[in-house]
Amino acid sequence: MKRISSRHAHSLWLALFGLYLVAQAPGGWAANEVGTPVATDSRADRTGLPADVQPWWPSRYGADDQLGTLNEITPDAVKAATALVKTGTVVDLGRVLDEDAPKFPGRYWHQTADVSPHFTNPRRPDSDGQGWGKNRINWITEIQAGTFQVGTQLDSIGHIQIGNRFYNGWTTRDVVESWGLNRFGMETVPPIVTRGVLLDIAAYKDVERLAKGYVITLADVQGALKKQGVTVKPGDAVLFHTGWGGLWGKNNAEFLSGEPGPGLEVVNWLYAQRIALTGADTWSYGPVPGEDPERPFLVPQTMYVKMGLFGLENLATEELARRGVHEFLFTVTHAKTRGSTAAVIAPAAVY
Repeated sequence: MKRISSRHAHSLWLALFGLYLVAQAPGGWAANEVGTPVATDSRADRTGLPADVQPWWPSRYGADDQLGTLNEITPDAVKAATALVKTGTVVDLGRVLDEDAPKFPGRYWHQTADVSPHFTNPRRPDSDGQGWGKNRINWITEIQAGTFQVGTQLDSIGHIQIGNRFYNGWTTRDVVESWGLNRFGMETVPPIVTRGVLLDIAAYKDVERLAKGYVITLADVQGALKKQGVTVKPGDAVLFHTGWGGLWGKNNAEFLSGEPGPGLEVVNWLYAQRIALTGADTWSYGPVPGEDPERPFLVPQTMYVKMGLFGLENLATEELARRGVHEFLFTVTHAKTRGSTAAVIAPAAVY
């Protein structure tokens, strides 16, 4: 075996130590003159923004915050939410995900069953040819390929950018790694337990389904709240039933052709109420086509990048709407995949 010289060993140690520093650094990294990675922090450089956009950082939760509006979920808010459970009824707000589920262009989901243990286990030395061991155990797993931005999902606030800028002013140079994001990944998002409020805007407008591109106004929101006899409080999860989700699996082409959703005025109001997160029965959040045709997806962009306001998509809200349940304990847990910008979820309402 060839021995490593002390000089080469020292260089290797420096490289490994540099990688360790990168892993601990709050920003991204670049290489210095000798190739050692160093952390980068581009927040002081405020150039490169669109002409009509002013720097939005630091956020109201602090310059290094990664939780955004989830900071609004306090222990007291969780405790108060549990008091909403009267009957113990659980309503599933998630949709079944498979290859045929409607997906935004460029996103996909494919699952393949791995049955290879049924062939490899019988070849083990302690097998009788039917499985592993005297109990003949076999198993099946699956291989999945695709994006987490499919099905019923929770976006991280790192999902969308303005140019190359994230929430709190970080840039792609600071944050993006080959394996994902070194900030704002789904591993930074805690389990969510809080009060949920369903705004049935379709019922308020006396329609089965709001029209594609319909902009939900603040007057709609306040009118629905008054009709339903509920209010919005800090730490809430505010969910919108538009009726658009009724197209899921029935007319996927129409479902993906656009959607109704809250306008920018509503999102600014929700943020002022200090809610924790919001979502809808639509494949994005906000009207499509949008209020300004020259600014696509301005609503979720404003939410994630400027406010740190978390969003949920493809919620199955129709059962809650059918039952007339507008206030409940809301729960969301997810897989903590490091650096991911979203997670497929199965949220629930309990009342």
